[in-house]
Amino acid sequence: MTMTAGAAAMRGPMTIKDWAQLLLLGAIWGGSFFFARIAVSEIHPLALVLFRVAIAAAALQLYLAVRGPSFSLAFPRAGLFFLLALSNNVIPFSLIFAGQTELGAGVASVLNATTPFWTLVLANALTADEKLSWNKLVGIALGVAGTAVMIGPGLLAGLGGPVWAKFALIGASVSYAVALMIARRFKGVPSPVIATGQLTASTIIMIPVVLLTYGPAGLFSASPPVWAAVLGLALLSTAFAYILYFNLVASAGATNASLVTLIVPLSAVLLGFLFLGERLQLFEMGGMALIGLGLITIDGRLFGRW
Repeated sequence: MTMTAGAAAMRGPMTIKDWAQLLLLGAIWGGSFFFARIAVSEIHPLALVLFRVAIAAAALQLYLAVRGPSFSLAFPRAGLFFLLALSNNVIPFSLIFAGQTELGAGVASVLNATTPFWTLVLANALTADEKLSWNKLVGIALGVAGTAVMIGPGLLAGLGGPVWAKFALIGASVSYAVALMIARRFKGVPSPVIATGQLTASTIIMIPVVLLTYGPAGLFSASPPVWAAVLGLALLSTAFAYILYFNLVASAGATNASLVTLIVPLSAVLLGFLFLGERLQLFEMGGMALIGLGLITIDGRLFGRW
């Protein structure tokens, strides 16, 4: 899992392409909380996890069959794919969906924004090329604070939820950090194959879990608008998003890839402003400024010039 000292020295600031992928991924995942909030109103959290990963896995298997590369590249790492599936899909999705039955999207997104902190802690302990640094620590703190400020009154209104739901969201963030450490082990494997292997393994895990928990009765009884939200969650926020995500892990590193959780709530607010006619409040703009300052601090190049 670790790299040589020479490789560690090569890990520099993210490129413009990395930042573009990070921002696009944040925009896509900004809609995932919206889709999930609609879907959990009629579909149990564990069943929603199954539908999300199964539909995404089927879409990506079709993509590989048409465009390549061959899915056979995943077979030698089958055990590692199941570990990745557990830590990056099954556990965090289940915890997030369960938590969202009691918490609003605002609180959920703030707790999810702690993922870079947990990733930085694990990366510092387990890798040689992603060590703790003052700019990363300060930048992540600014980003989480900015997320909290940007949610504003919506955060305060949702703080009264049960403690278990909040710990569920924090547990999901820790699980995502563990998954990023595992994802580093897939060096040289194309991103579409990693995404497909992870989601296929997640589907294999979730089918018996859901059938043993609920049985087949009523699994497909949701209304058409809810199924539309499930498709958006599976195809856009999962299948396509994970191709971007694993490409970003390979190119920018685990800690940098985890920064997407700071951008997700920002993108959700901006999407509402641009496409739903929602007005930007002063506290939202202040939160965005803090997140932007945090990302600049993490990048470090501006302060390096000073």
